[in-house]
Amino acid sequence: MADEEDERIMTIPLRVVISVPRKKRAPRAVKAIKEHVMRHMKAGPEDIWIDARVNEAVWARGIEKPPNKIRVRVIKFEDGLVEVSLPEG
Repeated sequence: MADEEDERIMTIPLRVVISVPRKKRAPRAVKAIKEHVMRHMKAGPEDIWIDARVNEAVWARGIEKPPNKIRVRVIKFEDGLVEVSLPEG
C-alpha cells in the first residue's frame, strides 16, 4: 500500500547558477529547485508549488548571490501535487 503522502528533506545544490549572468542568478536558482524536485519526485512542472519562504530564502542576499545549496522539505500528496517548503527548526 502506498502512503497518502510522501515527505522528504532534500538538500538541493544550486551550483548551476554560477554559470548564469549575475542579474539572472536568483530566478535561475528557483528554476533549479523546481527541476530538482521534478526529477526526484516524478512530478510535472504544473504540479509543483514552491512556498514563498523558500523564494525569500533564495532572494535573501539579492539577485546576484543566491545560496550555493538550500535545504527544503518536499511533500508529495496523493493527488500528485508537490509542496516545497523550508524545514522547521
